[in-house]
Amino acid sequence: MAVEIKVPSAGESIREGILARWLKPDGSVVKQGDLLYELETDKTMTEVPAESSGTLKISVAEGTTVAIGSVVGSIDTSAAPSASTSAPANSAVASGNSSTSKPQGVVAAPSASMNAVSDASLAPSVRRLVAENSLDPSKIEGTGRDGRLTKGDVLGKLAQAPAAAPTSVAPAAAPLNAAKTTPAAPASASAPAGRETRKRMSGLRQTIAARLVEAQQTAAILTTFNEADMSRIMELRTKYKDAYQKKHGVGLGFMSFFIKAVIEALKAYPAVNGRIDGTDMVYHNYYNIGVAVSTERGLMVPVLRDADTLTFSQIEKTIASFAVKAREGTISVNDLQGGTFTITNGGVFGSLLSTPILNPPQSGILGMHTIQKRPVAIDDQIVIRPMMYLAHSYDHRMVDGREAVGFLVRIKECVENPERLMLEV
Repeated sequence: MAVEIKVPSAGESIREGILARWLKPDGSVVKQGDLLYELETDKTMTEVPAESSGTLKISVAEGTTVAIGSVVGSIDTSAAPSASTSAPANSAVASGNSSTSKPQGVVAAPSASMNAVSDASLAPSVRRLVAENSLDPSKIEGTGRDGRLTKGDVLGKLAQAPAAAPTSVAPAAAPLNAAKTTPAAPASASAPAGRETRKRMSGLRQTIAARLVEAQQTAAILTTFNEADMSRIMELRTKYKDAYQKKHGVGLGFMSFFIKAVIEALKAYPAVNGRIDGTDMVYHNYYNIGVAVSTERGLMVPVLRDADTLTFSQIEKTIASFAVKAREGTISVNDLQGGTFTITNGGVFGSLLSTPILNPPQSGILGMHTIQKRPVAIDDQIVIRPMMYLAHSYDHRMVDGREAVGFLVRIKECVENPERLMLEV
């Protein structure tokens, strides 16, 4: 009996995705629960498990755009493996996209690192990365919560390792979604091979590109600038960082101050927290703040829901959990939906000043930047202060210039006088 493998639902607003990679080769014997393929949508990457045991038959190639509910393969359950004969789910043969995978039917003897890979405490993406590179996870320091090993930890280990000497292996079939290298012209000595590399744009990056263009074409985007003296916040963090870490189990970052400041400013200027819907102006009476996070796959904006009800420590813990999910590729569609305003921090990369683009359909976004000591005039005296440029991009259809400027001034006031955030004045 053949059981169809269908593309599962990936979220209420998602209608299709890209079958990014098969994790099992065609014709392999799989067990129920084995990870079969990666489904990439415009928001997340999902690893889809087998619902039955048997022999896998692949009918859709890697890199194909597939509709939710469509059939991408089947499992012949008449050849279901027994518990005593089935191969380990995470052995090297599981990766049909690896250049060193064994021919079908040949299974490598389990090594110490492969046994460690089966540890249930590792995320699926981390297990696969460790197995493909024959690493021992017990020898990699984990930076995740409770010392958990993350994908970033493994990639960092790989980056530190010296290049391996070439080995002689049997040629393997090229993966269907492998990067294509433009060959050099045979008669030209000045055009060596490998001058260009062509790679399919990921579904996430395609969506980012489309939304950025859409934002610039459909909204009347303007940006206003200001700067904030970060002295008071930096003094508070230095004074209380150890006690705060000990009490709450999380560090006190700048972002929690800015989220609190943004909420105070949104309460004072509600149009910035709204959106345009056709000919209607929609005002949100809640504060779902998106925080832009840079990942290997592209920019993601997880959302802190009802952020006005969260304490400083709750904000910091939520942001930390989002960062872990982003690194491990486990962020859900629900984490990314429903934002009413966005904050992006280019300062972590050294940006001094930028004009952020709106995150549709939102009407406002705040850009934070690097902190730089500069001479400023205070009480007719020139002093050196740690300053940060702030940028507020807004949709002029929804927000007037007076509101946009007032909104940013309110943020500046809250940041420069953080006690106002505590007292909500």
